[in-house]
Amino acid sequence: MKNRQLLLLLGVTIASSIIVFSSCRKINDATTLGADLIPVVDNINTFDTSISVQTFNGLFDLLSDSQRLERSEEQFLGRINNDPLFGGTDARMFLELKPTFYKFAFKRKDSLEIDSVVLVLNYVETYGDTLVPQKVDVYEIDQNASLPFKSDSAYLIRTEPFLNGYNTLLGTRTFLPAVLNDSVYARNDTTINQLRIKLDTSFGGRLLRYDSTSGTNGAYASDSAFKTKFKGFALRSMSSGNAVMGFDLGGINTKLAIYYRYPKAGGLGRDTVVDYFRFTTLSAAANYIERNHTIGEISTVQGPTEDNLVYIQNTPGSYARIKIPDLLTIGNRLIHRAELIVEQVHDNNNTDTIFPAPEFLYLDAFDPTIILPRKQFRTIPYDLTYDGSDYNRSSFGSFPINTVDGSGNKIKVWKFNISRYVQHVLTGTSTLYDLRLSAPYLVREEYGTPPLISDQTLVLFPNPSGIVKGRVRVGGGSHTTQRMRLRLIYSKI
Repeated sequence: MKNRQLLLLLGVTIASSIIVFSSCRKINDATTLGADLIPVVDNINTFDTSISVQTFNGLFDLLSDSQRLERSEEQFLGRINNDPLFGGTDARMFLELKPTFYKFAFKRKDSLEIDSVVLVLNYVETYGDTLVPQKVDVYEIDQNASLPFKSDSAYLIRTEPFLNGYNTLLGTRTFLPAVLNDSVYARNDTTINQLRIKLDTSFGGRLLRYDSTSGTNGAYASDSAFKTKFKGFALRSMSSGNAVMGFDLGGINTKLAIYYRYPKAGGLGRDTVVDYFRFTTLSAAANYIERNHTIGEISTVQGPTEDNLVYIQNTPGSYARIKIPDLLTIGNRLIHRAELIVEQVHDNNNTDTIFPAPEFLYLDAFDPTIILPRKQFRTIPYDLTYDGSDYNRSSFGSFPINTVDGSGNKIKVWKFNISRYVQHVLTGTSTLYDLRLSAPYLVREEYGTPPLISDQTLVLFPNPSGIVKGRVRVGGGSHTTQRMRLRLIYSKI
């Protein structure tokens, strides 16, 4: 009986090995992989195999993706209504523009008449379709809005700061994002990279009348006094659009242009002059980003089942959980290289050109032993390292390789180098973690080399893409042509 059980166990082990290593091939030519991977020693056989992975889509919630955006960072405005893969996006901006000094006074004080008032934003870029019209509305933030608007605060991008707190429409404009980098010819202002929205002249007239209030309690006597009269702007795209646009609030082109007329000397007509309110060190800003994942392909893959397509979207967005259970079945090997290969799956509707992939993807590990309330994720042990000035994100594999798929379509491929981690898993000196693939705006998690990892040791670095921009559909562990997999280059011990 014992012999029969032993033979049965041996048979199962052999069968498992055949399945796991069915894709193995012997490599004797060192130039096939590169001299840095193949030991130059006679009679050492090196093998190349792929280990299957399991992939599961997930959406970040508010608790796991509650990022704050500094006022100095690029802010986004606009609406994506029709991304067939990732659904919709609504980006809203909130900002203060104010006098650059106090006590402020207009260039002329007597008999002023408003000519026009224009909100100007320093345009940086567009993510999405530049040829679909955008309709942007500008509102005044209500004075009784409950949230204080502070220049020294960084606001959460997934929390609407003034929910229903802006009801006075000041102006609107419908335009093509493609025109924002064209030259602008306006009075006293000829330049490029501007979004200009003409506001209600009654609002400008109100600003002029404030100037007539004198003394220490006047609207322009101090910043605190001005805030009691004007709390700031709220901007959003209410209905149309298929892009989000980035703006630099601290740029020279961001300002409120107040054009007004005053009597010429001698009473012969009137001259027009302009004064500017700007985004100063005392100005507050907030950026709210809302994703709609109830539409598009991404809406069909949210669940507990394994997915053959994986959807990765920049913050606030989505991620994939990756399991590699077969890694524990192969026994100890000498690992020359282990890389998780992630391949983009081309969209036949060519939306990948309109909505490009992120500049940066990140791979980390789920560790349930990390003490809450810290997020239970850590860097990949041994492989993501810090040299005293930066992390090895490039050699780690966070940045993509440009290539083509089997049909000649341009795609991006990521190859995450997790060789040291895999070696420690095989030698039994590291836990086999579930992995997470994402495109985070900011990485802040546990870092270190076991057993020195501590919940007080943190890694912190930003995504070069910033927020909002970047999404990519990649092959999951069961995809037929662009299968996510763990490639191993190894020698037997």
